[in-house]
Amino acid sequence: MFCVEDNKLLEFSCILDFLEKRYLLSLCCVDDDNLWCANCFYVFDATTMSLWLMTDLNTRHGLYLIKNPNIAGTIDNNKKNISLIQGIQYKGCISMLEGINKKKAFIAYHKRFPMSQFISAPIWSIKLEEIKMTDNTSKFGNKIIWHRNTF
Repeated sequence: MFCVEDNKLLEFSCILDFLEKRYLLSLCCVDDDNLWCANCFYVFDATTMSLWLMTDLNTRHGLYLIKNPNIAGTIDNNKKNISLIQGIQYKGCISMLEGINKKKAFIAYHKRFPMSQFISAPIWSIKLEEIKMTDNTSKFGNKIIWHRNTF
């Protein structure tokens, strides 16, 4: 797992809890000068700090991801009450999974989204590199920052 300082453990657990409870992300990608965003269902893998998703290679974002795996996106809790808003902005690198990792991810994905068993698409992993979480439930405008290389 990841080594965290004691004073950062609570903040880190807040990020983990948020990612576990959500299921929909926005994914932003680029191909040369062309930008595109997509919404995708995901499963969070805490052991690797990765998000697993299914998407077809023939989608616009699928084609862009093959050419440029560097992505950014958001995940939010969709609350109207400003004091209950929580959300994540993330940056990462995406790749299609292979071998045992692919099998493990498909099992978890199909368990969470049973209808996905009837869809033929690759499963991808977003290796999270940076997270900025806003958590108004603890204090208005509270920010929690996580970087892979510092944990």
